[in-house]
Amino acid sequence: MPARSDSTGWSTFEDVIASLRRRWDRGDFLRHVAQGTPPTPVSVALKGPNITEIANQFGDVQQWASRWRQTDSGNVRVEYRRVGGRLVGTNQLPHKAWIDTPDALWRTLGVRQLVDRYQALLGLTHAASSPVAQWAMEHPMKVLNHRQDWTRLLDTVTWIGHHANPATYLRQVDVPGVDTKFIETRRGILAELLDRHLPAESVNTAHPPSAFAERYGLRPKPVLVRIRFLDESRRSTPFTDITVRADELAAAPSPVSTVYVVENEITFLAFPAIEDAAVILGSGYAVAKLESLAWLLDRNLIYWGDIDTHGFEILNRIREIFPHARSMLMDRETLLAHRGHWGTEPSPTRRALSRLTAEERALLGELLNDVFAPSLRLEQEYVQYTVLSDALLSG
Repeated sequence: MPARSDSTGWSTFEDVIASLRRRWDRGDFLRHVAQGTPPTPVSVALKGPNITEIANQFGDVQQWASRWRQTDSGNVRVEYRRVGGRLVGTNQLPHKAWIDTPDALWRTLGVRQLVDRYQALLGLTHAASSPVAQWAMEHPMKVLNHRQDWTRLLDTVTWIGHHANPATYLRQVDVPGVDTKFIETRRGILAELLDRHLPAESVNTAHPPSAFAERYGLRPKPVLVRIRFLDESRRSTPFTDITVRADELAAAPSPVSTVYVVENEITFLAFPAIEDAAVILGSGYAVAKLESLAWLLDRNLIYWGDIDTHGFEILNRIREIFPHARSMLMDRETLLAHRGHWGTEPSPTRRALSRLTAEERALLGELLNDVFAPSLRLEQEYVQYTVLSDALLSG
């Protein structure tokens, strides 16, 4: 039922336009165009006065009906019905508004140019890719929303379909008017089109559209690992602090026996010198950096993160790859010893974490239940340096 803009609650011409506009915005009319079927005739039911209102507001009813007679013209046809009886007599009142032809519908909505544009873009799409054309028939308003870019979007999709391979970076997509920024800022619509255009085996659904290169068989940016050697005698390079590609570090195992993983850069830089050890900067969800380093399975691996729900989730993910990994300074004693540095975790996670120890699981439960404070977190950079030194000395 259309919205009412008249104070009486009786339908106005603006209500009819609003009802038609909603159907246009849903793409209903253009889907008919795409399928080659006329979107008209189309009707909108009109809410008019009841018997009591006719009797009590007869002058208003006459004015309302008169406005509709003036509207009954080339674009809109008004259907009337007999209303009344013994009390007020029989009256012919507006019952439905009809749009009988496509041209009348486009004129009424003021969308003739958009219809022509959609038909032209749909023709280009059929020529480029039948699967994408089917998508465009199902989602006409998305086509129009991207009408300024549509040709470049189609060219990008077909280029990836013909040329994408694991050796090709996004920067190498060779389409006129398309650069890396164009692709990165339009990943959403490109993903919808590529999911239709490419054969199923060419879409790696294990990766979301945000991981565009991985999902569509292109070459992703390399994962980089930053590592510091804490024992100069164990350095494999002249450098103490290096950033290297994860795949290259995976092929060149570190000569140390112990590896620490921390999240905070200044903690990474200030980590004390330790015999036969190195430290890796995790910088968030460290699993992506570590999972290719199979040699860590043969190392004493120790993770130190923030004491909050996300810190324990990262620890849990690391143990999914490296079950032997231990945690450090992520315990109740450390938390309670630093009350003056407690902060608030913006959005705690409540995912089930199955790889925590009993003590870690108990502390996580206290954090989730706000035992000490709401959404509590202790970031690792606030842990006293002497506490870190003592923990390392104690093994």
